[in-house]
Amino acid sequence: MRLGHFDMNLLVALDALLDTRSVTRASERLHIGASATSSALGRLREYFGDPLLMQVGRRMELTPLGRSLAQPVREILLNVQSTVVARLEFDPAQARRNFVIRASDYLTTVLLTNVVQRLQREAPGITLHIANMADDVPEQLDRGEVDLVIYPSISVNPAHPSQALFEESFSCVVWKGNPLVGDTLSIEQYKEMGHVAATFGDSRSVSFEGLVMANLGMSRTVEVTTTNFNTLPQLVIGTTRIATVMTRLARIYAHYLPLRILPLPMNLPPLVEMMQWHAINTSDPAHIWMRRVLQEQAQMYADAGTTVFV
Repeated sequence: MRLGHFDMNLLVALDALLDTRSVTRASERLHIGASATSSALGRLREYFGDPLLMQVGRRMELTPLGRSLAQPVREILLNVQSTVVARLEFDPAQARRNFVIRASDYLTTVLLTNVVQRLQREAPGITLHIANMADDVPEQLDRGEVDLVIYPSISVNPAHPSQALFEESFSCVVWKGNPLVGDTLSIEQYKEMGHVAATFGDSRSVSFEGLVMANLGMSRTVEVTTTNFNTLPQLVIGTTRIATVMTRLARIYAHYLPLRILPLPMNLPPLVEMMQWHAINTSDPAHIWMRRVLQEQAQMYADAGTTVFV
């Protein structure tokens, strides 16, 4: 298709080149050879009368025109994709679709495990790619590279639709053999004990409870950090340390590990887990179905007070 002498087939190549800033990576995304991608870049440069990508040191950088084209081109492709998909009647039993979901390992354990089981029964042709959170998740959502993000309400991007899934509370976990604590903790004990805590991304940002504590002016002595929630209960075993963990996750691990669950010595607001998606997918039938599955599984999870294996 040509519009004003522009070959519309080049739009996909243009999007890949502007996003990856690399002929090699764009070729991998497009599943074509590097020579074909280089040829497409040459035609695009000729049409726009601009290099679009330029070598700066060891990296390729976008020209001002390239930067100005990146978002409009991505939005055009997302609109086309949404319009085409929305015209198709969705049958989960026959559907062939891959969803990319960004969520913490905690959410994978307590929620997405059950979603995966349900998909195998009801929609065997739907595949999932579940990836942990990263610093650039907001940008990935803006670019339409991720279908759903599940994270705390404080992280929600107001530019895109979102919906609450469930609330979670926090508890403390200690090793059963920890001689320093009884059945309860005082705030003084909590502050003095060594803590195991989770941090995320290259920026090592703190998790929800750490952020809340900082906002309340509370401090704690963090002696061990890890990049996922599931290792928190394991890392206190054999030590006198403590971890602040989502209550349902603590209950799961207390069934299998020598742990004790203690109430927090202070009141923290509940963790509200939200799911968010790009506005372009709001009317996509497959997306609507997937969001409903997540809502239903989250409701079962909230009602049961722990993970629900169905």
